[in-house]
Amino acid sequence: MRQEPSQKVLLWLVAVGFFMQTLDATIVNTALPAMAQSLGESPLRMQSVVVAYSLAMAMLIPASGWVADRFGARRVYFLAIVFFVAGSVFCALSHSLTQLVAARVVQGLGGALLLPVGRLVVLRTFPREKFLQAMSFVAIPGLIGPLIGPTLGGWLVEVASWHWIFLINVPVGLLGCAATMRYMPGVPAPTVARFDLAGYLMLAFGMVALSLALDGLASLGLRQASVLVLMIFGLASLVAYWLHAARRPDPLFSPRLFSVDTLRIGLLGNLFARLGSSCMPFLIPLLLQVTMGYSPLQAGMMMLPVAVAGMSMKRFTTTLITRFGYRQVLVGNTLLVGLTMASFGLAAPSQPLWVHVVQLAVFGAVNSLQFTAMNTVTLKDLGHDMASSGNSLLSMVQMVAMGMGVAAAGAVLAAFTDFFQPTGTAQTLQAFQATFACMGLITVASAGIFWQLSPQDRSGSQAGASVDAGDHG
Repeated sequence: MRQEPSQKVLLWLVAVGFFMQTLDATIVNTALPAMAQSLGESPLRMQSVVVAYSLAMAMLIPASGWVADRFGARRVYFLAIVFFVAGSVFCALSHSLTQLVAARVVQGLGGALLLPVGRLVVLRTFPREKFLQAMSFVAIPGLIGPLIGPTLGGWLVEVASWHWIFLINVPVGLLGCAATMRYMPGVPAPTVARFDLAGYLMLAFGMVALSLALDGLASLGLRQASVLVLMIFGLASLVAYWLHAARRPDPLFSPRLFSVDTLRIGLLGNLFARLGSSCMPFLIPLLLQVTMGYSPLQAGMMMLPVAVAGMSMKRFTTTLITRFGYRQVLVGNTLLVGLTMASFGLAAPSQPLWVHVVQLAVFGAVNSLQFTAMNTVTLKDLGHDMASSGNSLLSMVQMVAMGMGVAAAGAVLAAFTDFFQPTGTAQTLQAFQATFACMGLITVASAGIFWQLSPQDRSGSQAGASVDAGDHG
């Protein structure tokens, strides 16, 4: 693929922005116990740090395309980096969990715009026959971020402090700001459709209310009545949005999208399968450090088998889907993901190291296959007029499910911690074991959704290539 020098720099700029976002989504997990100790909190109740970032991203993704068209990609991308860097600095300066969560929201608002706006610029800059190659290049740093994130986070905690996992974003962000102003095209679209503000507010409120309800059970100290009220308001807001969208000629996400069987099944499958599996990058480092005596660096290095096996599995995904079809692959693999997650309920400090490594590698492989297959089946049958909207909806569902999965795992872990009334490591280990078993069963239950796919559907598609680039859950 021959490119002008400015096009090469543009690809690097989008790739580095994607790398910053994916790195930050994974680097925090191994540092949570150190953060908890510094802030005077329990390490078992730190999921709000992860949930706030994912939820902030999910809230802004539906508006990202309209914002880029209205104000110009250069200005929006520059502002996204500024928000991301400012949020990183505020995270490093936080002296309480509340301050840290608020700073993660600011950081997430910036991160939400990096990939969608970058992808939009690449789509408009490169001809269609070169778009897949361009997005494949952009995707590579996105795969490297989760690979090095946990280990880098653990290393920084040990050699410096947890504050540096956020401060390392500052020099990269400053260089990104300078490159954005020089190389990013930034002319706003000549005509921009009116933004569906009422629909956006309904959708955003519904997502926030449901996520806060789950998180409130674990870390916010909300009473059951408050949680119930939040859940009812959240569900009512989402129902109101779909009724509103059905009447509006240009909604954020048209109900017509759900007339496509594969998108409807793929979205629901994404949501419920990720409610289980998205908690693993949060739970595993906690398990290793809190109950097994691993250092932050050791816990981070134990996540390497997950990332390496996940990257290695990508080359076999198309072959498996072509041979067995989407339904067989997704039903069988969803069961494998859930059972592998539940197998962590047998984890114990007395087990040999190689057992843990094999267990983590198997989870990484089946989870990678799951993400790629779910993404491609969701988007592969969309027409050109619905592709952009469907892609944004899938990205939003991914981030919502990631945040809700971590919140749900935190709530389950808190419930089992209270149930076992821990007075030492053994009881805390029992709480972790029961949590892994429960979250694994949630994932197993989602296999029934993928059973609704047509058994004849075997067509591989490249539609998932670009969206898979944005998937680091």
